[in-house]
Amino acid sequence: MKKSVFYHAGCSVCVNAENEIVDLLGHENVEVVHLGEEKSRIPEAEELSVKSVPALLTPNGGVLHINFGASMEDLKA
Repeated sequence: MKKSVFYHAGCSVCVNAENEIVDLLGHENVEVVHLGEEKSRIPEAEELSVKSVPALLTPNGGVLHINFGASMEDLKA
């Protein structure tokens, strides 16, 4: 199975969502990407239609935006 990718920015909303996602799917099934620390991956996330974080990219390419922590524009600042 291809991994899901969980994008976040490190805020409390994101960290709580990360914990829930990892508990649900298992750490081995989720790649966690902290866009605040890995700014070079912001273009990748945007290309995959991530509009805000936290967001989960599913194995079949769907993006699930979870709650609202920060917009992609906020991460670029």
